Amino acid sequence: MSTLLLRDATVVDTRAGGLRPGTDVLIENGRIAAVGPGLPAPPGAEVVQASARYVVPGYNDMHAHPLGQRAGVDATLELMLAHGITGFRQMHGDLGLLRARAAGTLRLPAASPALLALPGPLLTMLNTATPEAAATAVREQVTAGADFVKSAAMTPDGFFDAQAEALRLGVPIVGHLPAGLDVVRASKLGVRSVEHFGAGLGVLGCCSGHDEIPATGEQRLRLPSVRLPFMDRILAAVLRRIVLNPVQLNKPADLALLDEAIHEYDEGHAHRLGERFAADGTWHVPTLIRQKTSKLCDDPGFPADPDLRYMTPATRRTWDGAVKRFARFTPAQRATLAASHRLEYHLARTFDQAGVRMLAGTDSSGAVWIVPGAGLHDEIDLLAEAGIAPLRLLQMLTLNAAEFLDATATMGTVEPGRDADLVLLGANPLDDTANLHRVTGVIRSGTLYPEQRLTAMKDRLVRTVG
Repeated sequence: MSTLLLRDATVVDTRAGGLRPGTDVLIENGRIAAVGPGLPAPPGAEVVQASARYVVPGYNDMHAHPLGQRAGVDATLELMLAHGITGFRQMHGDLGLLRARAAGTLRLPAASPALLALPGPLLTMLNTATPEAAATAVREQVTAGADFVKSAAMTPDGFFDAQAEALRLGVPIVGHLPAGLDVVRASKLGVRSVEHFGAGLGVLGCCSGHDEIPATGEQRLRLPSVRLPFMDRILAAVLRRIVLNPVQLNKPADLALLDEAIHEYDEGHAHRLGERFAADGTWHVPTLIRQKTSKLCDDPGFPADPDLRYMTPATRRTWDGAVKRFARFTPAQRATLAASHRLEYHLARTFDQAGVRMLAGTDSSGAVWIVPGAGLHDEIDLLAEAGIAPLRLLQMLTLNAAEFLDATATMGTVEPGRDADLVLLGANPLDDTANLHRVTGVIRSGTLYPEQRLTAMKDRLVRTVG
């Protein structure tokens, strides 16, 4: 590997929010070797003048699905890197992916973010129908090397059965919260991260004085309790349609329940719930962009997004179809969906104020209107709109991911010994969250991708993702 020296940069401290202007960063063999002023350039080192650049750790999309695509995986990963993403948490997998990673045969393109964590198959009613089945499903994944197990379409009993086995084996359980689940109990028992505020009614139903709201929801997805021929293939197809826009599963009764939760919402209850999550160490990944594109699916701004140039015509047709199906909702039902999304901004801010640890994620690769890479920048804007301060937002993208993964020795800060996965910015991200978009260079495992190369990568990737 080549040696790279960034000369006279401003290094941003992601812990305390300080700045270190006039600082050099020496990178050798894919790691940060030294950080300080006036570092000598080793023989043969590439020296890059960075006097007008702010250096931060690389961004991490902590809820993404690039490896789950049937085509275009390499292009998706390259597009993510071109937007400053140097690491991602893959949010669904299979035993084949786990075994390939263990054998060292899981190949990603050179210009790819790092795969930070990988589960096995999603936990659903199909593989958690009994306590024995749930324990078997979890053990099978852990044996294959899963970093975590993910809850998807489950019953509350199935969730707790799987959680008990995951905790026994020392592997985190994360994901959606089944309708009717005792959320506080799940948090106390150690659910590691809640995605999309739980999905569906989720934690919103716990933010009111109406104790019956969380208990009266019903599981919206019905699956057989026994395996049928080709069921795994059928389930995969069903889940792809759900991932496209899970809001389509809502029945009138679900939306009536959601409307009740909106009207019963109480900021004090939400703050106390956030304090509960903080005390339990239950992390949250809001994915506000995912919530927005799902609940406001027919917003005319989405098809006008210039970033759609990266998506294939086939993907565009699929997304247009999702908009047509969204039209079945009445104006009142759409108003309920929109109101629930507005409350999610309040939840993000309230949870942040209550001390809840949060991560940035997008649900990209399969979700309607979310462009890989660009979607994380949309998420940045929505979190800023929710009231998340610039330093906190930077931490969600960088340091928090490292702490969540127990990987602060290798990522999350610009310090010696860390992996050389960095982003160079053209302005101070602590002054304005908009400056997080001003990516003028990316360093991935010690390789520098200057701005002009990133632009060329994006141009080459037009209409190759999907």
